[in-house]
Amino acid sequence: MPHATTREPGELVGPRFALFSDVLLLGLVTTVAALPVLTAPAAMSTACAVLDRRVRHDETITVPGYVRALRARLRTGDLLAGVAVVAGGALLLFNALLSGAGLPGAAVFRPALLAAGALLAVVLLRACARPESATSWREAARTAAYETVRAPRGSAVLLLAVATAAVCAWAYPPLVLLVPGPLALSGVAAGRGGVAGR
Repeated sequence: MPHATTREPGELVGPRFALFSDVLLLGLVTTVAALPVLTAPAAMSTACAVLDRRVRHDETITVPGYVRALRARLRTGDLLAGVAVVAGGALLLFNALLSGAGLPGAAVFRPALLAAGALLAVVLLRACARPESATSWREAARTAAYETVRAPRGSAVLLLAVATAAVCAWAYPPLVLLVPGPLALSGVAAGRGGVAGR
């Protein structure tokens, strides 16, 4: 279906800018939905699903639509996934603090810890973009781990997206509110099996 190239009366942005504005809106509502922390995986997974529908079917992203999608899929397994993410993050942080305390072997341990954190971030982003995450986080994580190894170019693109988001948020902290949107876009792009997926 060909996309329109002109702005309709009353539209705030033209069609070429619409996806960009939808991604930013999605980033903002995902951040709000992830504020309880344990809901972060479900919020990100919902963002990926909503964005996938936006790209495939040209559905406009709205806040009520996102909230409906999140409510429809939120379950106990999502909260358990949130607990696992928080526990993994706490473990990485604890080990980072230990390596900074001058323990023997810290020079080798720090890069290994950084590599493990980066790998986990890529697997988590891939898992959020998997449709299985709506029903089974275990299956989504298993498939995401396999894809991370099987598609190194896509994993490199996702790693670059995570690193760029981290640098942007570090350089200008208010951008933290928007970064889930571009991260969801990169996860969806890798999951669709395009250039980023292989």
